[in-house]
Amino acid sequence: MGQVKLLNVGLHNTTMLELLDKLRFGGVVFTANVDHLIKLQKDKDFYLAYQGSDYRVCDSQVVLYASNFLGTPLVEKLSGSDLFPAFYTYYKHDKSVKIFLLGAAPGVAKQAQKEINIKVGRDIVIDAYSPTFGFERDEEECQRIIDLIERSGATVLAIGVGAPKQEIWLTKYKG
Repeated sequence: MGQVKLLNVGLHNTTMLELLDKLRFGGVVFTANVDHLIKLQKDKDFYLAYQGSDYRVCDSQVVLYASNFLGTPLVEKLSGSDLFPAFYTYYKHDKSVKIFLLGAAPGVAKQAQKEINIKVGRDIVIDAYSPTFGFERDEEECQRIIDLIERSGATVLAIGVGAPKQEIWLTKYKG
């Protein structure tokens, strides 16, 4: 899987199916859009978090067009909102895949858990948590979240709390 360099970020040039297959072996995926590419020019912590990810994919039609314009076309736009449903559908029969959802307003993650499990036909999402506003600055809250994830038995973490917060938090605590 090659990379296409845009500004100072290498994006993996892959299709959805290729990425889903590679994720069988694990990995951290960040989905780059125009906002990310701009923030990455100024925010060192965000940039370092991005460099620590295993896969950086195109999450923007504008980024896709820019890659074409620059003569290094990306093969596909892989937005997070498309990738996550594709992921749980692709792995719906793989009992080793157990997802923890982290993000959204109170109650929303739990509702998403129910709806995804109904769509998939099994409890693929085994737990969900909506963190408090500013949780990333509260070490006790961060530890509670880590404990919840560990106790859940999840093998996959899907996080949606906004950029660059989610990328920086994930990089800090992924170990």
